[in-house]
Amino acid sequence: MKLLLKLSKEAVRYRGLYVIAILSTLSLTLVNLAAPRVLSSMTGIVSRGVSEEALGTIRNLAFILIALYASRILFRFMSSYLSHKAAWYLVGDLRTKVYDKLEHMHLGYFHDKQTGDLMSRVVNDTRDFELLYAHIIPESITNIVTFAGVLIVLLTINWRLALITCAPIPLILISGIIFAKKVRPFFRVSQAKMGELNGKLQDNLSGVHEIQSFGREEYETGKVNEKNFGHVHAMLKALKVSAVFHPSVEFISSIGTILVVAFGGYLAYRGGLSVEDIVAFLLYLNMFYTPISGLANLLENMQQSLAGAERVMAILEAPQEIADKPGSEPLENVKGDIEFDHVSFSYDDANPVLEDVSFKCKAGQMLALVGPTGVGKTTLTQLISRFYEPSKGRILIDGRDIQGVTLESLRQNIAPVLQDTFLFNGTIAENIGYARPTASMDEIVEAAKAANIHDDICAMPDGYETQVGERGLRLSGGQKQRVAIARAILRRAPIIILDEATASVDVETEQQIQRAIAGIAGKRTIIAIAHRLSTIRNADTILVIENGRVTESGTHEELVKLGGSYSRMNDIQTLAATRGGIV
Repeated sequence: MKLLLKLSKEAVRYRGLYVIAILSTLSLTLVNLAAPRVLSSMTGIVSRGVSEEALGTIRNLAFILIALYASRILFRFMSSYLSHKAAWYLVGDLRTKVYDKLEHMHLGYFHDKQTGDLMSRVVNDTRDFELLYAHIIPESITNIVTFAGVLIVLLTINWRLALITCAPIPLILISGIIFAKKVRPFFRVSQAKMGELNGKLQDNLSGVHEIQSFGREEYETGKVNEKNFGHVHAMLKALKVSAVFHPSVEFISSIGTILVVAFGGYLAYRGGLSVEDIVAFLLYLNMFYTPISGLANLLENMQQSLAGAERVMAILEAPQEIADKPGSEPLENVKGDIEFDHVSFSYDDANPVLEDVSFKCKAGQMLALVGPTGVGKTTLTQLISRFYEPSKGRILIDGRDIQGVTLESLRQNIAPVLQDTFLFNGTIAENIGYARPTASMDEIVEAAKAANIHDDICAMPDGYETQVGERGLRLSGGQKQRVAIARAILRRAPIIILDEATASVDVETEQQIQRAIAGIAGKRTIIAIAHRLSTIRNADTILVIENGRVTESGTHEELVKLGGSYSRMNDIQTLAATRGGIV
């Protein structure tokens, strides 16, 4: 019931459509209740003998029946279409709402999630809301009203026979409760298995190059088949329970019909029922048990819908750990001063990533971070954008604690260029302009020139309208990096973060990227992570990070003279470059 109440809050914005649909459903039910009574009255007239006056009455009743059946078309259309319209609008709203919630979740939320499973929740699980609001709820209302209306009519015809008709109902209700408890866990597992299958498909389609390169097609087909039939078997377990429940309900309903026919025949024999009443009772009897028999389908569909709804609500109710604090104000007129004040951070309490890190970077300076892989360099830059919150200490921009400013204004002042460059499936111009949608084409070209990618773009057949493909597949690694730098430049943010911008490129491309970086140095505050020390030789300050701590700090020349970790890294890379090795 708690889950249903939460869901009803989501649907309340379409209450107008639902009210009309429900009123149409009730009207349709009343029409269905009235029609058998008219038919039984016609049968009674015929059984008593047809006179001229009786023919007129039959004709009038026939017109009434035609009007009832015609109105049934209208009411059925309004009931069905409007409930579907409201339900599908609700599905559309929920998909957008779930996606929006995922977009604003902190990065840590995604560490143990599969993209395919999240996609399944956004697309597949939200679709089950249509089943709930367009079918289950309207049909439940119809069934309840029909059952109550038919019961009242049957009681007015013959209360003894009506009570016998109700005899199977307790058994059906008990079996329905047992069924609901048994089947929902299976549907819940089925939905989860579908998410796992989508996750595996997403991984494999993204990594199809690696699969083919290592000849693992057959192995991966086997893994997909395993996930696929995991979902199939989970669904079959649910359907097995349903396959037992459905005929059981039909059997119990049939017992009730047998009792009614037998006792009704006895009453007719004793003269306790007229032919007219017997016909009416038999016509209503089918209407009486149809809602009860439909309970099986409704319960099955409801359990499936609720299993999907649980997965959707798990996202909507997930805590948004990183959000604007009360009283947060916009970060405006940013110069670019950055300060870490005794900052510590860990993803979990047992494994600290950064410990007591302090440094200052003045506006327009370039600060470089170097050190072994996995010591927290990327995490440090992500703390600046508040993708994570520090466990201890403060991070300040222009002297303001970033936890006291709005997330939107903070991130508007930071432009990232990541090692794993992500480009959207569109044109080069669209990808550069993504940073600032209002930018003109001239501004996009200017940013491309600053990033030393303009000549490459002009050499392409379609120039700036060249399609980059999914994740920029049609561009080289160096071209993608420079497009990303152009995107960052176009944003005009006072702070630029370069995370291994030259890690996967050749020497010539590295020099082009270095020239692009040099072109913006002094104009923006740059935080650069690099394993290639040649990229950051001209940085104003270089921090060496080891085991989550800053162990050395200074310029390139100062750190080389110091003879510590940085000096050793420089010697190794210089020797490798001299011998023609890979730096």
